[in-house]
Amino acid sequence: MTHEKNNARQNGEQSGLADRHSNSSQTEGLSGLLRKYLQHLAVKGFADSTLRVRRVHMEMFLVWCKRVEIVHPSQVTKTTLEGYQGFLFDYRKKNGQPLAMASQHARLAPLKVWFKWMARRNYISRDPAAELELPRVGYKLPRVLNKDEAELVLRQPKVDRPLGLRDRALLEVLYSSGLRRMEILKLKLYDLDKNHRIVAVREGKGKRDRVVPIGERALAWLERYLVEVRPSIVGKSDEGYVFLSSTGRQFAPNYLSWLVRRYVQAAEPSKPGACHTFRHYSESRTITEWRETCRV
Repeated sequence: MTHEKNNARQNGEQSGLADRHSNSSQTEGLSGLLRKYLQHLAVKGFADSTLRVRRVHMEMFLVWCKRVEIVHPSQVTKTTLEGYQGFLFDYRKKNGQPLAMASQHARLAPLKVWFKWMARRNYISRDPAAELELPRVGYKLPRVLNKDEAELVLRQPKVDRPLGLRDRALLEVLYSSGLRRMEILKLKLYDLDKNHRIVAVREGKGKRDRVVPIGERALAWLERYLVEVRPSIVGKSDEGYVFLSSTGRQFAPNYLSWLVRRYVQAAEPSKPGACHTFRHYSESRTITEWRETCRV
């Protein structure tokens, strides 16, 4: 008899907890649930850059929801999401251009995952995004620089000026190693092994460490920058980043993209791209060298 009473009391407590969770989910707004979701992703180990992009894309949805007077997830239906999809299709950027299909996809795909997360945690009774069809995105091969074009880009910085010398060293490292933008931003002095001609990449894509080779010419330009330029621009609190802005601080991601894109367009206006342009070239060069080795 006592055992049955204990079971009944335990079931009642669990039911009460579920009811309270259900009631709280009805009052929890989209903004609060977005904060909880991003915190959930952070705990799972998602990169800060990924979280930043997710937040920007998903906050665009929240702004749209506010315009149509939707504040709670229970108000969102499949029709609602299709309306937002139509909004993205008609959206125009500041230059008057529409969002590319890939950009529309990038803003909708996280919403499907977010609503699935809310449904699994009983914040909503039904996932409105489960049957939402995402835009079809085609895949185009990147426009890769050839060797002569890449060399022309490398010659763009005015190396008789301190910042020009810094930029030449930066481009040479990108050209030789194929590092990603965030990887070269976070590159520190102790990551350089000049004797073995390698660079340590710490917490690269997927938060994985790896080691990549770097050529003698890139190391030579890097040495010139480290000796002739970096000591004159580094701030009082040196955090050890290899490449610094004119104020002695770590580069901002968008500024680095702008800087590299400017040199690429100055050399090859018909080929858009920035930091990843050199990564594509590095991959293409590796494949070519592998083919030549196989022939031998």
